Parts: sequence; C-alpha cells; structure tokens
Amino acid sequence: MVRVEGVTKRFGRTLAVHRVSFHVPGGTTTVLIGPSGSGKSTVLRLVNGLERMDEGRVLLDDVPLDHEAGNLQRIRAETGMVFQHFHLFRHLTVLRNITLAPDVVRRRSRAVVDQEARALLERVGLGDKADRFPRRLSGGEQQRVAIARALAMRPKVLLFDEPTSALDPEMIREVLDVMRDLAKGGMTMIVATHEMGFAREVAHEVLFLDHGEVIEAGPPLEVFDHPKGPRTAAFLSKIL
Repeated sequence: MVRVEGVTKRFGRTLAVHRVSFHVPGGTTTVLIGPSGSGKSTVLRLVNGLERMDEGRVLLDDVPLDHEAGNLQRIRAETGMVFQHFHLFRHLTVLRNITLAPDVVRRRSRAVVDQEARALLERVGLGDKADRFPRRLSGGEQQRVAIARALAMRPKVLLFDEPTSALDPEMIREVLDVMRDLAKGGMTMIVATHEMGFAREVAHEVLFLDHGEVIEAGPPLEVFDHPKGPRTAAFLSKIL
C-alpha cells in the first residue's frame, strides 16, 4: 500500500529526516515511536505530501507522490490525516465538518454524504452529536469527529500524528478505542504515538526513530521486549 524509500528532509541546515525507508502493506498498522523531535511528524507530513522531500520517494499503490507531476492532490485525497489538534471548523456543525470535503472536493451527492457522515458518527460513538458545534464537545469527542471526517473521504490509508497528545488522560481511551476498531477492521494506518500499550496491541510493525533516522524496526514483541540497540532500550526503559 505505502512505500517510503530513502526519504530525506532538511529545514535549512537542520536534517529532520534522513534516508527513512519502510513498507506498509494494505490492511496493516505501522507505529512510529521515538522522542519528541525525532522526525515522526515530519515523516507523516512527507507521506501526505504536506512537505516536499529533498531525496527519496513515497509511493501509494505503486504510484509515486510527485509535486511536479500534478498528481499531488489525487494522491493526498487517498490519505486521510488526523492531527494532534482537531482543526475542526468552529462555525460549522459536527455533521458539516464531516461532509464538507466529500461535498466540495469529491463533488458527491450531499444527501448521500450526509447519510454516510451520520453512519460514521455512529461508528465513532457520536451519533447524537451531529447538530452540535465543536465548542460543545470534549477534546476526545472532537478528536473522534476528526477521525470521522478523515474517514468520510474514503481514504486508502489513515495517518495519525500523536492524536491523543492534546487530550486529558480520561479522554485518551475513547480515541484509542476507535483506532483499535479501525485496525481490527483492516484500515491501513501509520500512527505516530507515545501510547506504547496501543502500539504493542495493534501494530504489525514498530519503527523507533531518533534524530530523523529509523534506529530499529520490527514486530512489537521484538522491539519492546527484545530491543537490539542501546538507544532503543534506553528510550523504552524511561516510558514502559
């Protein structure tokens, strides 16, 4: 589904991502872990075309993401992204936040889009919130709306950039439960997170990043219980 091949990104003199490579088969979940500033968010932004890579390439279903070839918007439409902060439109209802992109970007029937959006709200446990405005929702509820909004575009892959980091502790579980259900349902996902229990439970592969490089990669049991590198072991010893 997704291939990241030798991707490098610089911001001025700062090397944010250096020769990162990994493969995400369809229907699997890859989790990116590592300290703050390790490059996790930048990798996701490169996969979604929000940043231009300096070297390497990203492919979705063997089609390269190319800023110059004119296929950027088409590829980005296949990758939904959920950010740390919810970025909901405050002046729109929950329902309209979800239907806006399918309606305007994909030009789909408003009636059909509304029906699908209501079904997505039921899926994330917010079926009774369709007509509310974001200010009347908790942080966890707003993040679940953001997930429903991403799903409304029928993406091939979902990217999560530390989706629980801005939430109060009691709200984290409700968002992770939705993400667990998506993983069990076969949604292809790339998740940057500090939630190690979630990573251990749902990931097919875990990548540990530090200073913009993939230091270690493997199945959760291998990375968490038998880390090969001292840097990985040192990081995990502080958070597990």
